[in-house]
Amino acid sequence: MKDPQKATTGKGGSAYEGFSEEERAAMKEHAQELKASARRGPRSKVDAEAAVVEKIAEMPDADRVIAERLHALVKASAPELSPKLWYGMPAYAKDGKVVCFIQCAAKFKTRYLTIGFSDSAMLDDGTMWPTVFAVTKLTAAHEKTLSALVKKAVNDNPVA
Repeated sequence: MKDPQKATTGKGGSAYEGFSEEERAAMKEHAQELKASARRGPRSKVDAEAAVVEKIAEMPDADRVIAERLHALVKASAPELSPKLWYGMPAYAKDGKVVCFIQCAAKFKTRYLTIGFSDSAMLDDGTMWPTVFAVTKLTAAHEKTLSALVKKAVNDNPVA
């Protein structure tokens, strides 16, 4: 993402500080996702799953391979989560709230793919804990850790 302190050029050539092109594109994607979700009706879960699989298939090879494994891991660890697109990213929701998401490195021109957890995930651990993990290689140990985090994310215990 661009440095928010740097001015960018908007319409008409005027300089302003604001959202990057990638951020604006993600917001447009989110608006389209909301419209599509409203139109889908009873087939929404099937259509949403297909949209997530399609979005993963569009990723560059290195990210796609990891994202496919993360998608399978989330589905196996927490089948109650519903796949959906969220700002153009594969995401998984419980009761309509996004719990975790996969961000391709190309999405915001970052160095690596990430898997992130929202505050709905309730990963609270003391007074400070990680919520986004960079993934450059997915080992069995990483899968075990992420599976445990996904399971914890859908735990019904209230946030402490």
